[in-house]
Amino acid sequence: MTEEIVVCENLSKRFIVGDSVVKAVDGVDLTFHRKEFTSVVGPSGSGKTTLLNLIGTLEIPTTGRVIVNGTDLSHFSPADLTEFRRKNLGFVFQFFNLVEGLTGKENVELPLIFDGVPYEVRQKRVIEIFKEFEIEHLHNKFPEELSSGERQRVAIMR
Repeated sequence: MTEEIVVCENLSKRFIVGDSVVKAVDGVDLTFHRKEFTSVVGPSGSGKTTLLNLIGTLEIPTTGRVIVNGTDLSHFSPADLTEFRRKNLGFVFQFFNLVEGLTGKENVELPLIFDGVPYEVRQKRVIEIFKEFEIEHLHNKFPEELSSGERQRVAIMR
């Protein structure tokens, strides 16, 4: 068996909507393994996004716990979750959330700035990433100048 990278144990998330309690995720037990491809599928409103938000620490579970690469996140403070997410997780949202006033290069550079990576190292790494994705000619373009597929690649690179 391959290494467990994400484990969800008895994971639940409830939301209060008006006078009702909505069970968005209810008692989920899941394990994701390294080098496996996993799809989360279901009809609209079935809790897919909530589940992914719980795994990605964007939401706090009502009950249960999420373990990522052996780290139990259930007792992390909001600040610790933010730090863990920034250093260990990556997201590509339906809408790519690129900063419109920044070039592709500057968007990709943002997480490195937040991590305190020195300027010269950042510049080298960003150029390497653009070359890896074979879009180095786009690094000075703004998001509105990029196609949807190009914006998606910049978001993944970030």
